[in-house]
Amino acid sequence: MRRPIVLAAAALLVSSAATACGNGNGSSGTPRPSTPTTDGTSGGTTGGSPTAPGTPGTTTPTTPGTTRTPAPPTTTGGGPRQVRASVYFLHGEKISPAPRTVTAPSTAAGALHALLAGPSRYERGHERTTAIPSGTTLHSVAVDRRVATVDLSGRYDDGGGSLSMRARLAQVVFTATRFPSIEKVRFELDGKPVTAFGGEGIVLNEPVGRADFEDFAPLVLVESPLIGDTIRTPVRVWGSANTFEATLRLKITDAAGRTAANIYATATSGTGTRGTFDVTIPYQATRSGAGTLTAYWDSPEDGRAVIEDTVPLNVKR
Repeated sequence: MRRPIVLAAAALLVSSAATACGNGNGSSGTPRPSTPTTDGTSGGTTGGSPTAPGTPGTTTPTTPGTTRTPAPPTTTGGGPRQVRASVYFLHGEKISPAPRTVTAPSTAAGALHALLAGPSRYERGHERTTAIPSGTTLHSVAVDRRVATVDLSGRYDDGGGSLSMRARLAQVVFTATRFPSIEKVRFELDGKPVTAFGGEGIVLNEPVGRADFEDFAPLVLVESPLIGDTIRTPVRVWGSANTFEATLRLKITDAAGRTAANIYATATSGTGTRGTFDVTIPYQATRSGAGTLTAYWDSPEDGRAVIEDTVPLNVKR
């Protein structure tokens, strides 16, 4: 009897080892966060925000490694996959993201169409504006090696001084680079490359990225949740910051005007270098309804709160 038992135990051990090592997918059993394979955004809080969908485009391949995205009219009906995106307007003189829904796979074109359409009535009511001239249209978007060539109509460089010109460039750059597949933007006007933009002669002879417009980003930039989003406890808040010693504060105010949460957070870098932060905040709201997320930091000189941005939200108990 002893010999069959020994053989059975050995067989069982071999079978267990094969099961543990032979799944063929390289997984260690720990789930890995999904990463968009298109130009879609990752992260973000969805909710009942008053959003205006962008105008989707279609994707037509050109040369290898390049995707040319024309800008046809909006299509309706079911079928195409909807993707949540962000467009960047201005809150004061700083960029501020707002949610939009675009159609895959032409998500970058859809987001830029939505940007050119301007802020919604709700967003305008919360002081979101745009420096992009009304009537500006998108001809196409081409993405090659993480650089998006954005071809806009000549209306884009009409009027305004250097602040307005740089602000409208920043809006397009931040909107396009929200997608993981895009790091920088090259500009064209009516199909012609732009090397000097507007009457101010802003040099654009190389692709530009977010770092080129750091002065338009608030020292604490909240990328999610977005204006008008509905949040529930606990809420994930993420973005970037460039504050003293990388510390920042995040406060949630409920519909009763009471502080539901007020926490410290730390970015990956600061004091002259922009880093990222990603925190989950539990809160206690006394009443559901219109609330606010305030991003700020404490002045090292006198301890006063330096408010960088406010994000209107629908706060649920």
